Amino acid sequence: MIELKRGITALAVALAAALVGTVALASPGTAADRARSEAAPAGPRATTGVGIPGRATITEGQVKEVAPGGVITYPSVTSCLTVTVRLRDGGLVGAHASLFQVPGELRSDEILAALKQLTGTRPVIAVEVKGAVGAWHPGYFVKAIEGYGEEEQPPYPSHPDPEGIAAAVSRGLSVPGGLVTVEDVPDGDQSVG
Repeated sequence: MIELKRGITALAVALAAALVGTVALASPGTAADRARSEAAPAGPRATTGVGIPGRATITEGQVKEVAPGGVITYPSVTSCLTVTVRLRDGGLVGAHASLFQVPGELRSDEILAALKQLTGTRPVIAVEVKGAVGAWHPGYFVKAIEGYGEEEQPPYPSHPDPEGIAAAVSRGLSVPGGLVTVEDVPDGDQSVG
């Protein structure tokens, strides 16, 4: 019986990944594509409610989900931004966007695609962006600092741009701009529930 449930779950995840993959924004072969293909087979967390944890710690470059009523902890948010998607059913899907890529984790220009993939087609009621707003140029969600060659100069923010960040997140997640709020918060751990 357990094997049958696992088989059904794997099939549902594969179908969801196939559907979500058709609306992906990243070009084929990017790390964002790998993140989407790796995130979907992770199992029940990509489905609605089955096996989703009630608590998650999301470190730099990671995307995770918690069940309705759950809590996400983002540790050591200094130069980072956190993006928390609030789902209509009460669940949370979160991402910890790092200004500079942590080895083995997602870059800032891959994080929204992975967050969008994990959220899927479930109804979103709000998106909360918190962290070092003054350190972020909205373009970092489109092209990470590491994406610039030696001869290129990455854009650097001359002032905090919460509106630009909100617009970039809205586009990256394909949600209405009115759902996205941006808040500059002091360094430290963030807890969202």
